Amino acid sequence: MIHSAPRVQLGMSDNIETSTFSNRTRLKELRVAHRDLDVAIFELTKNPHVDQLRIRRLKKQKLRLRDMIVKLESELIPDLNA
Repeated sequence: MIHSAPRVQLGMSDNIETSTFSNRTRLKELRVAHRDLDVAIFELTKNPHVDQLRIRRLKKQKLRLRDMIVKLESELIPDLNA
């Protein structure tokens, strides 16, 4: 006699929990990338002969990452009106 595994239905709350976990993982990745850019910019600014355009581009990229971090953080905060 062969038994099959029970079927599990995923509800909406399971999707929300998966999404929250995914967002938290992405948030960690963005924070690490932001910190890495901060270190890279700091190291580049030590060299007086470095390309200033490159530093500006890295700073803009860092700001874009910061915006993404803030957006994800706001999505993770529960809605108080709910």
